[in-house]
Amino acid sequence: MTESAIPLWQNQPHAIVERDGVRYTLLGTAHISRTSVDAVEDAIQSGDFDTVAVELDAQRLQALSDPDALAKLNLVDVIRKGRVALFAANLALAAYQRRLAEQLGIEPGAELKRAVALANERGLALELIDRDVGLTFKRASGRLGFFGRLKLGGNLLGGLLTTEEMGEDEIEKLKQGDMLESSFGEFAQGSPALYECVIAERDRYMAARLREVPDGAREVLAVVGAGHLAGLARHLQEDVEAPGELREQLEFVVARSRFPWVTTLLMVLILGAITWGFWQGGAAVGAQLLGQWVFYTAGFAALGTICAAGHPLSVLASAIAAPLKPFRPPGVSPGLFSALVEVQMRKPAYGDFLSLRDDAQTFKGWYRNRVSRTILNFILTNIGSSAGVWIAGLRIFGKLFN
Repeated sequence: MTESAIPLWQNQPHAIVERDGVRYTLLGTAHISRTSVDAVEDAIQSGDFDTVAVELDAQRLQALSDPDALAKLNLVDVIRKGRVALFAANLALAAYQRRLAEQLGIEPGAELKRAVALANERGLALELIDRDVGLTFKRASGRLGFFGRLKLGGNLLGGLLTTEEMGEDEIEKLKQGDMLESSFGEFAQGSPALYECVIAERDRYMAARLREVPDGAREVLAVVGAGHLAGLARHLQEDVEAPGELREQLEFVVARSRFPWVTTLLMVLILGAITWGFWQGGAAVGAQLLGQWVFYTAGFAALGTICAAGHPLSVLASAIAAPLKPFRPPGVSPGLFSALVEVQMRKPAYGDFLSLRDDAQTFKGWYRNRVSRTILNFILTNIGSSAGVWIAGLRIFGKLFN
């Protein structure tokens, strides 16, 4: 067969694995390549496949196929259910993709979107085989530890605010085909734990999902980033554990104790110090220590809200909530109160959601957009409140010992 007679998709990185009566054709793509889009079209239109599997989960598919998805978001639910961090991470990924589209002239993941569209048009079975992006973030976060999570958060925040074009190294990663790894930047290179969750675990997960294709499938085309091709082929051929059990293992997230032992101990010590002040120094000393607690916790929480350009009532809510920390249930933060007040006083309009991805790419945009400003309100208020607690504690103990 001459080179011109070889189907276009066969000139792209690919692997074929046969197992349990099913032939899996793994097509490795680059998420920023027009050639990859053409290869996907050529493969699906060939009529050689009865099932199409893509490296997507339901959430990422919705983000690719529904440009108004963010406009349907219930921001109050995001805040109340403690999903602000995950929402911010997804926003960082969306902003990163938007910058790539502007710089390179092609929508990242266009070949995956095209595979889904063609499978639906031709009536082929469609399988989403990637792990939910939220689970990937949670498992990565759980392995990194406190300082690792802090560094990751800074990396994502920096990616949100930068306006610089992608460097050659980042573009090369996308040619090798993994959007999530590239979006984490240099941090992914130096973090084995992050690499394990973002790349290696997903190879195993997608292999397990492929082995779960419904009965009747015989020719499966799997469209995946080229960076997953070798690992996915190996796991698909060699893994012997039941796919359902393996998938459950890779979806499991260790539930972190919601009881804040460190801050609770700190609260006990501070309350004990204030009580000791009343007992040993009388009402004047006790009132002075109590005043310092209120001043620093309320002041720094309010300062955080002000830094987020919060509404005056949001500032007041954070200032009232912060000194009441010993009496609030775990997980109920001053940022929660201030953000809920903010979203009521300055309700985001439909246009705020539509422009969120664009606005999130600039510092001014974060403050201009009412959705992102509410997220800033939540984050900066809590940072200010935490700083106030520690500073108040140091001031109280310093006063007591002197």
